Amino acid sequence: MSAQGGSAKATPTRENGQKPESEVLDMIGDETETEQEQQVEEQNETVRIRPSLTSEAPPPVVELPKKKAAAAARLPRKAHLVLRRVEPWSAMKFSFVVSLVCFVVLFVAVAVLYGVLSALGVFESIVQTVNQLTQADGQTTGSFDVSSWFEPVRILGYTALIGAVNVVLITALSTLGAVIYNIAADLVGGVEVTFSEAE
Repeated sequence: MSAQGGSAKATPTRENGQKPESEVLDMIGDETETEQEQQVEEQNETVRIRPSLTSEAPPPVVELPKKKAAAAARLPRKAHLVLRRVEPWSAMKFSFVVSLVCFVVLFVAVAVLYGVLSALGVFESIVQTVNQLTQADGQTTGSFDVSSWFEPVRILGYTALIGAVNVVLITALSTLGAVIYNIAADLVGGVEVTFSEAE
């Protein structure tokens, strides 16, 4: 009886020794459950590890200074440089452009000033005063004509001539100065310049 009872409790198998599909599905389900349990345990283990890390002594906290405090504490850097050579060609180009700009500014300033003085009648007053002083009694014209001095063509022409001469002279003198500086720098050294950062 016991053998028959034991055989009755045994799991049913097919003739070829294979287990039924329901039992196979139960086994697959059990395997997936065990895999999920293992994953949960691994997650729990990782969760358990984290408090152990926090239980260790924390690294020393280093407070970084603020930008303003760092800028105030740090001294500005300085650089000592020596000007050894000035290229004459670059000095000539630079001086030519600067003198040309000065010529244009001078010409425009003289033209505006002449227009303002002429509108105020300053030149007419000067001509009348000079004529009164130079003319004798009863003469209608003086020995020389002062009004021709204040003609706009003459004044602006002289201004343009002076400006052109200034352009040539400034350019030539700047180039010559660069050459002289290079010769002096070769003999005694250049000009020492100290640069410093702005605070």
